[in-house]
Amino acid sequence: MADTIFALASGRPPAAIAIVRVSGPRAHEAGRLLGGELPGARHAALRELTDPASGGHLDQALVLRFDGPRSSTGEDVVEFHIHGGRAVSDALLGVLGTLGGLRLARPGEFTRRAFENGRLDLTAVEGLADLIAAETEAQRRHAFRQLPGLLGKRAESWRRKLIEALALLEASIDF
Repeated sequence: MADTIFALASGRPPAAIAIVRVSGPRAHEAGRLLGGELPGARHAALRELTDPASGGHLDQALVLRFDGPRSSTGEDVVEFHIHGGRAVSDALLGVLGTLGGLRLARPGEFTRRAFENGRLDLTAVEGLADLIAAETEAQRRHAFRQLPGLLGKRAESWRRKLIEALALLEASIDF
């Protein structure tokens, strides 16, 4: 069974809003422990987040639930859209780190899981990395074209056509 991971999924604080993502088999359980009843899949709800150990108030957050395999990583996911102050995000990350079976995600691990679970192909992963790193409008446009994995889809189409041509060639040799 894969680990359940969590990390700040938005830019570094301070900001108006910070997004903390939890992905893996214990994501929904973690969401319920901190925010009570989760909203329906692909819906959001305003929840009071509390530390399950102390009962202390963490923040008021928009909580979103995504069920695997129809999530960004292909796993169960919960996102907490919290106030973006450093203390708020540090408190939430600290509490998540105390929950059994959860660990801080390594850099790029959400994307790696999306790739491993077939949610992104390699060209889409590269497009995402390029989009994040884009500094100019031309870079952004190019990366955005790569994001849906169009090059990978084109290569897959070529692969299917080559297999079909190979099958026809073998059939003609047999006859």
